[in-house]
Amino acid sequence: MADEKKDLTILCRCEDITAEEIRSYIEQGITDLEQLKRLLRVGMGPCQGRTCTPLIVNELSRATGHPVKDIPLTTFRPPTTPVKLGVLAGGVEHE
Repeated sequence: MADEKKDLTILCRCEDITAEEIRSYIEQGITDLEQLKRLLRVGMGPCQGRTCTPLIVNELSRATGHPVKDIPLTTFRPPTTPVKLGVLAGGVEHE
């Protein structure tokens, strides 16, 4: 059995996801960035997808044949909730 070379290029540094892992999911029919995000947590680390999203979108484009501009991006959801300045300044306890 020949030893296959795997592409261990890291596409998502925050979650340590390789190109090989992304391609494996694409081969299984997962061709939506939102699904990849939910399954692999890509784009959910400290960089919030600033680094990995363009790389993964390029991989999806290559695999599906769709132009990069036609690949839908994920919804940005900050990990925190807004806090009013009055609360931070100590003028208001809770609303």
